[in-house]
Amino acid sequence: MKSARERMDIISAYRDVGTYRGAALISGTTAKTVKRVIARHEAGGVAPARVSREHNYDVVSALVTERVAKSNGRITAKRLLPAAKAAGYEGSARNLRRLVATRKALWRNDNHRGRRPAVWSPGEHLVIDWGVLDGLHVFCAVLAWCRVRFVRFADNERADTTLGLLAECFDTLGGVPGVVLADRMGCLKGGVVANKVVPTSDYVRFAAHHGFRPDFCEAADPESKGIVENLVGYAKTDLMIPGHDGSGDRFPDLAAANRAAAAWCVEVNAAEHSQICAVPAERLIIERDLLAPLPSLRASIGTVLSRKVDRLSCVRFGSARYSVPTALIGTQVRLRVDHDRSLTIIAGPGEGDVVAEHLLVAPGEASIHDDHYGGPRPAPRRAVRPKTVAEKAFCALGETAEAFLTGAAAAGNTRLGPELAELNTLAAAHGEPVFLEALSRAVAFGRWRAADVRSILAAGAGTPQPTTAGDALVLELPRVPTRPLSDYALRATTRGTP
Repeated sequence: MKSARERMDIISAYRDVGTYRGAALISGTTAKTVKRVIARHEAGGVAPARVSREHNYDVVSALVTERVAKSNGRITAKRLLPAAKAAGYEGSARNLRRLVATRKALWRNDNHRGRRPAVWSPGEHLVIDWGVLDGLHVFCAVLAWCRVRFVRFADNERADTTLGLLAECFDTLGGVPGVVLADRMGCLKGGVVANKVVPTSDYVRFAAHHGFRPDFCEAADPESKGIVENLVGYAKTDLMIPGHDGSGDRFPDLAAANRAAAAWCVEVNAAEHSQICAVPAERLIIERDLLAPLPSLRASIGTVLSRKVDRLSCVRFGSARYSVPTALIGTQVRLRVDHDRSLTIIAGPGEGDVVAEHLLVAPGEASIHDDHYGGPRPAPRRAVRPKTVAEKAFCALGETAEAFLTGAAAAGNTRLGPELAELNTLAAAHGEPVFLEALSRAVAFGRWRAADVRSILAAGAGTPQPTTAGDALVLELPRVPTRPLSDYALRATTRGTP
């Protein structure tokens, strides 16, 4: 806006030259400005009323305002364009986007919900969240009052990983806060009913064991847990950068990443926090007295899982099977993974009883203890089930007949079925004891045809009975008369006596 002195100079120059452009050159301004100043001067010093310029979207301005208010400022110009054209709008999509953006800004100014800053109490809230960058998952937690930060890395965001890192966070803090606030992460959420999040049964048991209350923020509302959202972004831009651990890559492996994360947490917790103007590690000393004590069994907490024993009397962990006593089939047991790569299976309420201990095996393998099944696995045996009359008559002779059937089938005797009638005839002709003895000899020597059994019966009992190699050979020797050793003694003789 021109000052009074500048306006007087413009009016004087216009009186001298009589043209807007000439006065503009003298005054160092534009011709349009000279025209406005002269018009205002001729009107008695009052600025003329400015006529508003018409726009091609004026015909749908009311429609856009109504739709924006009805959708709570969420509708897009792309969705409004067909309705606007139907209402007579003939302009471009770009002009309509400008109108919608303007109406949305006005609606937000009039309908802002007016957030208020959070007021945290000591020992009350722990806020957790997951982040991911280039396939590496980062678990972040902030103890709200003292602003102590906890960061660890993982290769997944499953429930057992989340609960394990949460338990490690409690151990690092030295206590348990009253409330753990999380977003609606799928690993901890069992369902949503009337906007109320139902936590999973494992999360409820975990919370009851530690003594905190699980809480979930509103859906699509990151502001309600911005304290940990800032930590996730901080970890991504300061910790998860190439060469942070001194190497060219981000981290060589997960163990190195967690070592770097632990060192980073010590560093940032020892520095003054910009929001509270205090050192978080020092405030933790005050807040730790207000945290609930850790459970007595915290050495196994975070790695305890619940499994149901299947019909094979096994539980599955890490895509592998681990056996338990058969009496536990159909029951729920707990699995505890120790740091020495061993798996302990616990049954019963409370602390329970240790029912099995295994070393971890690779996925797809099985760790089986024979005593869980009452002894070692028996050799596989396919039972003989006779159906025809000849089969039933032959199998009625006992185990020797079944052994002959099994051996003949394994040897590929395709005539075994028709020959059973002949074998039954031989059994009836020679008598069961003699036939079984011949059948036993056929089994021992691997003779599987009816003609072979007939030859053994024809040879009779004079056939030799071989023994297994290596057994002692016992022979019955004939008895003969013996003399005493004195008969063999030398007698004394005199000289000259023959």
